Amino acid sequence: MKRLLIGLWLGAAGTNYAAHAEPRQLEEVLVTAQKKTESLQDTPIALDAFGEQALEREGIGNVGDLANNVPAMTIQPFPINTTTLRIYIRGIGLIDAQITQDPPVGVYVDGAYIARSAALTTELADLTRIEVLRGPQGTLYGRNSTAGAVNLITRQPDVDRVQLKQAFTVGDRDLFSSKTMINVPVVDGLAAKLAYLNKRVDGYIENTGQGGDFGDTDTEGYRLDIGWDISDTVRLDYAYDRAEVTNTNLVYSHARPSDPIPNPGLDQGILFTNLINAGARQFFDFNTSGNRPDRIFSATPFEEAKNRISGHQLSLSWQLDDTTTLKYLYAERELYDKTPTILATGASTDGYRLDNSPVFSFPVAAVAGDSAVCSPCIGRSVQYGEVHPVVDQEQFSHELQLSGDLFGGQLSYITGLYYFEERAQQGRGQIGHLLSAPLGSMAEQNSTGNRIEVLTQARFDIENTAAAVFAQLTWRPPILDERLSLTLGARHSEDNRKADALRRQITFLVVPGDLDNTDRDDGDIGTQLSDDFYDVSGDKDFKDDSFSFIAEYEAADDINLYFKVSEAYKSGGFNTREQVTAEGAQRFANGFDEEKVTAYELGIKSRFFDNRLQINADVFQQDFVDQQLNFSVPNTTSDTTVANAGESTLKGFEMDATWLASEQLLLILNYAYLSASIEPSRNPLSGELDDGFVFDSAPRHAYTAAAEWTLWRSLQWGEVVANATYAFTDERNGGGVREFATFDADRMDDFAVLNARLGWYDIPLMGGVLDLALWSKNLLDEEYSISNVHNLPQAGRSVMFGEPRSYGADLIYRWDS
Repeated sequence: MKRLLIGLWLGAAGTNYAAHAEPRQLEEVLVTAQKKTESLQDTPIALDAFGEQALEREGIGNVGDLANNVPAMTIQPFPINTTTLRIYIRGIGLIDAQITQDPPVGVYVDGAYIARSAALTTELADLTRIEVLRGPQGTLYGRNSTAGAVNLITRQPDVDRVQLKQAFTVGDRDLFSSKTMINVPVVDGLAAKLAYLNKRVDGYIENTGQGGDFGDTDTEGYRLDIGWDISDTVRLDYAYDRAEVTNTNLVYSHARPSDPIPNPGLDQGILFTNLINAGARQFFDFNTSGNRPDRIFSATPFEEAKNRISGHQLSLSWQLDDTTTLKYLYAERELYDKTPTILATGASTDGYRLDNSPVFSFPVAAVAGDSAVCSPCIGRSVQYGEVHPVVDQEQFSHELQLSGDLFGGQLSYITGLYYFEERAQQGRGQIGHLLSAPLGSMAEQNSTGNRIEVLTQARFDIENTAAAVFAQLTWRPPILDERLSLTLGARHSEDNRKADALRRQITFLVVPGDLDNTDRDDGDIGTQLSDDFYDVSGDKDFKDDSFSFIAEYEAADDINLYFKVSEAYKSGGFNTREQVTAEGAQRFANGFDEEKVTAYELGIKSRFFDNRLQINADVFQQDFVDQQLNFSVPNTTSDTTVANAGESTLKGFEMDATWLASEQLLLILNYAYLSASIEPSRNPLSGELDDGFVFDSAPRHAYTAAAEWTLWRSLQWGEVVANATYAFTDERNGGGVREFATFDADRMDDFAVLNARLGWYDIPLMGGVLDLALWSKNLLDEEYSISNVHNLPQAGRSVMFGEPRSYGADLIYRWDS
């Protein structure tokens, strides 16, 4: 390992230790990864579990905060919506974010599936545990878990006790966070719990132009839970949550100008593209140093993004007898997401724009395909409003589970039925701005004296339904001292996806009214060159049968070996970014097919030396058929298409080691190795086999090294603990095409982040306990990218940088009757 291993973790491997027990040991950690409560060490799944203490001490409040904490997991923001996350487990994820495509990492809140990755950076008000399941989870979790699953678990109401928890965090960049939880028994067997969250922080790149600083965020949310023990055998839980996030998106720093596209055949389209790119380049001073900038100028008013999520959830559990439980889970959620699309930040003026912000422009036909209103149009005469891609989405699901034991516990089972429905709309179908730029530049001696202006119109609507039946049986045969367990799982899934797409682009050649083609003028003369559009629909059905088999052997009381074969599938869909051409319309209507994975895994979960050393490790191979690959259409800015790769393979090794080296020192090393390859696959653009597809975010090496040192301990006054975590992530391709997987284009360099914390915990105060801590994230101020793109008109490499060093203090008070 090429960097020094230093660091800490409290629970990165799902472990912690008894605070005042003598002698100290690693505690048992309980998880619900298999939809039942069991020890992490007895669960034949490669997983990471973060308990409430680990979440607090690592500052993890949402899915995005898991970045750099799970070596087999990478998390990146979506370029034009940084509250939307690209989540990858073992190199598998979705590089795009569309309502017509589902991510391969299933995210669940208290067992309920979250279909869209928008607003996953939103914190939950009372989060008590996160579980990250690595590898396909096709039997119990079903659709869209070919990479793995993330379980977010909140605190259930306690019907017996009054509980209070108040947490404050302050820090640099005017960080302030307040989390409040109060649990109150109402009547015998009935309790209510209310949690409230308020958080704000300033951005880390100053906007010297119009709008807030990049990264400004303001979050407010609350959650109400009702828990009712109706009887000794029946429990009802209801929850309502709501959160609103207002933020100013992160933006790209443009590191290298775009290159002229070779055009030996004098293709008119490439000629126009080269002139647009030359016109765009003249507005930028490029960040050739590659360093994270402190400030970026936005000539166009940079509007705030607004996200709103809310949901109801109902769970009814009935213990039919001592060994059998029937559970019903209902969930519904709504999402509103409005995020400005502005990709020309850094331009010296608004003479070059690439955005969906308001514009004063030329009239166009109200109906796509109708004759031009005027050609030429003498002067600008129509004010168009913003046409940012607003998403309105709603979903609901039902799940019925029956679980229990038979034959004195030799056979355990869980079986169930699942139904899911979703409707969503993206875009309002209004006309607005997309691109305006000079055609050529004086500096490059190719200025035409004219400009190009492109207006756009888009709207997408979807209806998705999914139904499944599943079962998993575990048998402990009366052989080998009953140390062998055999598990068989199966799931039958049926999906239907419907999508409607309207996409339109109207292009004007603009003669400057003031003879200056580097800006817009009210007197400009616009000649409509084209009005391209498609208005198409798609309707696809998918069926799948996925199976799993696990053989688990308890070699010793604290050593479990397992071998598993598991399948999973991700439904096909449609691509909203297909080119506005007849071929693009046909590709949208045809959609793309489902992907299927078969995974083989051999693992060990073990403890040694009186529960002071824990080593969990696995080797795996995942074979994909028809893996879905999103990639950019050459010589375009935002157009993409989707290929179903014929065959692709991931091989890897993972290890989680935790050692209680002494009564005062806890050491952890988590490591992930990954080898990824994609066989030549049919390119939907050319129809030919293409050997240029690659995994975009599959680092070969990643690790987290950690240490926790107890400096002082008192039974009366708590303990003082110092922690540090050092997380390393290797290079990544950054995109799905080998041609651009270079440091001149999309490739992302390796990086390492050091976090540190010093805390005084469990201080007795007014009948409760108080925690005080100082912390710093990215203590060494590492500069690293979280997203790179190569295809903006102005730049051949644009970099979005991760958060710089931050620091602050936590105060947490708990009181329990």
